[in-house]
Amino acid sequence: MVSERSLEVLKAIVRDYVASREPVGSKTIVERHAFGVSAATIRNDMAQLEDEQLIIAPHTSSGRVPTDKGYRVFVDHLAAARPLSGAQRQAIETFLGASNDLDDVLTRTVRLLSQLTNQVALVQYPTMGHARVQHVELVRLADTRLMVVLITDTARVEQRVIETDVAVDESALSELRAVVNGATVGLPLQDAPTTLRSLPGQLRPEVQALAGVVVASLVEQVAANRQDRLLMAGAANLAKSEQDFSGGLFPVLEAIEEQVTLLRLFGEMQVDDIAVAASIGVENAEYGLDATSIVAGGYLAARGEIARLGVLGPTRMDYGTNMAAVRAVARYLSRLLGEA
Repeated sequence: MVSERSLEVLKAIVRDYVASREPVGSKTIVERHAFGVSAATIRNDMAQLEDEQLIIAPHTSSGRVPTDKGYRVFVDHLAAARPLSGAQRQAIETFLGASNDLDDVLTRTVRLLSQLTNQVALVQYPTMGHARVQHVELVRLADTRLMVVLITDTARVEQRVIETDVAVDESALSELRAVVNGATVGLPLQDAPTTLRSLPGQLRPEVQALAGVVVASLVEQVAANRQDRLLMAGAANLAKSEQDFSGGLFPVLEAIEEQVTLLRLFGEMQVDDIAVAASIGVENAEYGLDATSIVAGGYLAARGEIARLGVLGPTRMDYGTNMAAVRAVARYLSRLLGEA
């Protein structure tokens, strides 16, 4: 057990080390923080923290730096999420409010979150387990080329350009568009492929070849909508903190390229649509990310599903600011998608 003052000393060490990347000594703490006690007393507090493995000396006769356990105590008991400025909140509303569809809003979300935190930003697509087909649009682009657009009731738009072996006739395309929408609008995504595959046989022979190509594309588009996916932005920010990764950047970059790994990590974190959680250092070892911390929150998608978003960076990160940014963006995203 450590004293209340020792915990305040831990808070000072975390904040000073995050700001400077330099080990923090007792003299520095006395000069920068109003504890009203001598450096010798602060050294005693630091000895308590070291005994509890909350801080460590990286070099002989140096100051101290937080351990992963120290960061955990800081996040759980000492860190206050710093409120965003009015300008930052306005930037969130302006930047995200200009989006057109789910793909656009999530792309903007990771870009904005990366800019606000100077970390790698991650956002999970909402699960499509309960999504339904809202509309299918077929657009003729050339004699043998058309665009197939799948729109779900969760505001997701999936479009593909496909080539056909025969010229696309506008009347045949109009007929196929009507049949596809008549059969699939309102269907849950998981039920759509079976219905789609039965359609070519119900059409006139001269439309069946075109229908087969369109149906194959739509089945693939439905499958793409149902897969768990992540968007990422700001990986270059890791280079700014390269000194914080004793094993180098390559293992971190290799790990974050694996979406399945990150989705598993997100899935293990206990977050909902209001809470923000942190997974710190050694807690991420099984994912190959033991040199990193992840701050994550949840947002509500259009049909009430909770998906996750967050930031990833070195354990020496500004947890208070990052938690505030994740919470603010998640809340605005929930509001925006709830109105969709």
